[in-house]
Amino acid sequence: MRIVSLLPSATEIAYALGLEDELLGVTFECDEPPRARQDKQIIVGGMSTAELSEAQIDSVVRRRLAAGEDLYTLDAGALSTLQPELILTQDLCRVCAVPTETVRDAAAQLGCDAEVVTLDPYSLDEVLESIRAVGRAASVPGRADQLIMELRGRIAAVEDRVTGLPRPRVAVLEWIDPLFGAGHWMPDMVTAAGGEPVACRPRQRSVPMTWDDVVAAEPEIMIISPCGFGLDGACQQAVKIIDDRSIMERLPECQVWAIDGDGLMVRPGPRLVDGIEALAEIIHPGAVPQPRTAAIARVR
Repeated sequence: MRIVSLLPSATEIAYALGLEDELLGVTFECDEPPRARQDKQIIVGGMSTAELSEAQIDSVVRRRLAAGEDLYTLDAGALSTLQPELILTQDLCRVCAVPTETVRDAAAQLGCDAEVVTLDPYSLDEVLESIRAVGRAASVPGRADQLIMELRGRIAAVEDRVTGLPRPRVAVLEWIDPLFGAGHWMPDMVTAAGGEPVACRPRQRSVPMTWDDVVAAEPEIMIISPCGFGLDGACQQAVKIIDDRSIMERLPECQVWAIDGDGLMVRPGPRLVDGIEALAEIIHPGAVPQPRTAAIARVR
């Protein structure tokens, strides 16, 4: 089967299902595994935000969306050359990937009759079921079932270890300027890791909030998990927060942590389970003896 992935999480799922040879095209943001961008045809390009602040990125995105401009460029020529039988995309977030409608229109214009599978999970369970959807579409349902069973086993192991422990109030912030609390599957992750998610919208789209909202939620642990940033970027943003006395003087006992958002929190793929283990290490140190990642850092 000839497969094209138009979002990073789908690329991660494809590799986890052993579909590396079938996967022919990816996006410029598909960096896990790192060889994906090196070995595969880049089908989707976009603007680099490496030199922009969080506020500048938000401004650019809002301006372009308001003007009806696409944030990503679909390489129709490359898509035509590859002639995929299966295209993996999403409609969950226009900031994250090419929307399904654009993909279907491009495929129709090129005479490509590929099956387009849209992955739009809102909960942790739906993320796991999206793996099943990819497995069915790629004719490897058994591999998907096996992977899901392994991931659910790891989640259950964490839940067992934190059962009966106190549940501290945990606020995960997925953007800082402007401020967004966690939405979609992230509150489910906090719950699985033994915390009580606050200042969040479980299984819903994240929306802007204020620092007054966060303070009112009385978090005992604040986790900075910005979309599009790794651990270093999250640490830099966490430092900005703890340097703001107007915030931290109202939360004098609150721990502040940074986490690799792209690797562990915001991409709906198999590594979310790594994220649950990392969250458990933050919330209940030692509860998971050997977390699979060290991409967390306490800043306060």
